[in-house]
Amino acid sequence: MQLFYTPDIAPSHPQYFLSEEESKHAIRVLRLEAGEEVQLIDGKGGFYKAVIHDAHPKRTILNITSVTANFNKRNHYLHIAVAPTKNIERLEWFLEKATEIGIDEISLIITQRSERKEAKVDRLNKIITAAIKQSLKAYHPVLNDAVKLNQLLSQPFDGQKFIAHCEPGGKLDLRKEITLQGKYLILIGPEGDFSPAEIELAVESGFKPITLGEARLRTETAALEACFEINFLNRA
Repeated sequence: MQLFYTPDIAPSHPQYFLSEEESKHAIRVLRLEAGEEVQLIDGKGGFYKAVIHDAHPKRTILNITSVTANFNKRNHYLHIAVAPTKNIERLEWFLEKATEIGIDEISLIITQRSERKEAKVDRLNKIITAAIKQSLKAYHPVLNDAVKLNQLLSQPFDGQKFIAHCEPGGKLDLRKEITLQGKYLILIGPEGDFSPAEIELAVESGFKPITLGEARLRTETAALEACFEINFLNRA
């Protein structure tokens, strides 16, 4: 069954008109016809089943047959703030895999040792959208524009806050620190890691230093490891 991302749909809609781009994909590429069933996700937890009423390549009309709210809603909230990698494909890989595993929000942070200062959020959002369709998820993770680390540290967050780094000193084990079914914000630094001053500032801002194991991980690997651990530990 084919799945479409339809962020402007509402549960009260008896019908829905696919965009011209999605209509062309459905009719010209997938060769769907009237009477065939499709699935829709709104990115806010809504999962819809629909039947093609008019298979028009520019304005396909769908009849909505059922709506499920909070589809596969997870029991926790995960926000990972990560420094964009010099090789943007590594960041794209992280976004794709983290979305498939489960993540709610991603912030891009610019740090003292960052080798990349910006990223094209529109393109990255397309990768996230493709990943939610691939993994059949009804929630679309939020991707925030890049901000400086000190800006992010000053933002309020009602949950547990952690910073993963490789500098010497006492660090906690993430597995033993989290409160299950909670809200988490985890900072992941650039290839050169956070500077000691940045780590100190984060700790002063209420972030607990953590370790993700003995190995020295790449930025995108560390971010995905944190994502996996949080989801695994909260698995019902």
